[in-house]
Amino acid sequence: MNAQAAFCYPNFRDYMMARFLAALCSEMQALAVAWQVYGITRRPVDLGLVGLAQFLPAVPLFLVAGDTADRVPRQRILQATFASFALCSTLLLAFTLHGLRSVYPIYAVLLLNGVIRAFSNPAAQAFLPLLVPEADFPNAVAWSSSIFQAAIIGGPMLGGVLYGITGQPAPVYAAAALGMLSALVLVSVLRVPLGQRSRGTASLEAVLGGLRYIWRNKLLLGAISLDMFAVLLGGAVALLPVYAKEILNVGAFGLGLLRSAPGAGAVLMAILVAYRPLRRRAGATMLWCVCGFGVFTIVFGFSRNMALALGSLLLVGACDMVSVIVRHTLIQLGTPDEMRGRVSAVNTIFIGTSNEVGQFESGITAQWMGTVPAVVAGGIGTIGIVALWACLFPALREVNELAVVSVQDSIRA
Repeated sequence: MNAQAAFCYPNFRDYMMARFLAALCSEMQALAVAWQVYGITRRPVDLGLVGLAQFLPAVPLFLVAGDTADRVPRQRILQATFASFALCSTLLLAFTLHGLRSVYPIYAVLLLNGVIRAFSNPAAQAFLPLLVPEADFPNAVAWSSSIFQAAIIGGPMLGGVLYGITGQPAPVYAAAALGMLSALVLVSVLRVPLGQRSRGTASLEAVLGGLRYIWRNKLLLGAISLDMFAVLLGGAVALLPVYAKEILNVGAFGLGLLRSAPGAGAVLMAILVAYRPLRRRAGATMLWCVCGFGVFTIVFGFSRNMALALGSLLLVGACDMVSVIVRHTLIQLGTPDEMRGRVSAVNTIFIGTSNEVGQFESGITAQWMGTVPAVVAGGIGTIGIVALWACLFPALREVNELAVVSVQDSIRA
């Protein structure tokens, strides 16, 4: 097997460049926003509100966004959303240069950013299967996840350096706007083969199709909901500014390193999976790795030095990447193309619940019970979720080789 098979396709290579730039800019901006907000208020709960503001718009929009990704060419959606992301970065830059004493203008931009993400994520997830043959799709998922995580590593580090050198978020926002415009150019030159055809006007039955499909398919339901509840409870990313400023005392640059560590672990794991695919017991491996996610979250919660914190976050990212690869492969290969946008939209809302609502949950619990107890309790909760899901969704334990997943097999599960 060619471990770099996906890179034989020019569309995949160009799209990965665009995806890398967009993710890099998003992570740079996320670091600047978190550090700026915490600098203004010094309250952990406000870090939770940063995530909540970006998630809330997805709740009323995810069904419409998914149906749009199945009716409108996905390349056009990505062009529009990349341009809109650049606008959000420009607004943050303008507000910062004008002088911010309140976090509410930042929250307003984050709400707009959330609206854009609601349409971007389903289109981006459903776009990848159009770029490579089905036989090479698991390889494409592994490399796509690796490239995305490389951006998650580089974004916070670059953002932390820019913020640390200048002491201001403005250069970070300016760089993010330019990067998003570059991603727009790259996605605009793609020549995508005919695979998705525009449908007619939307109907309620069509819009709800993704929800019904996942509800009938217990394998997909189990994989998506496992990730949602595990990360919802175990995510400690929202509290990294507190660790950087008050527990580890490492400043903005240290915050960049902390935010980059899970991505570094994820990249290493994704490359390993690209060269050594999950040929047997993929489902059981995913369950054990999500359990490891919880264990290493607990270790991070108790850490009091930078080396232990970075090491535990590295392993958190590595464990999470196995779940990401298995879940995305099951969703895209187990779903017909005409429904991938709607199913991806449901997946997006589950991911958003785990990430952004998880950030809010972390902020609230940290405000209530303290930062360290909140992180440790979340890790314990993740381990409990894995044990429960292993019993509720036995089909997850039975998934063997990902490359042989088909629509029929997925429905039977």
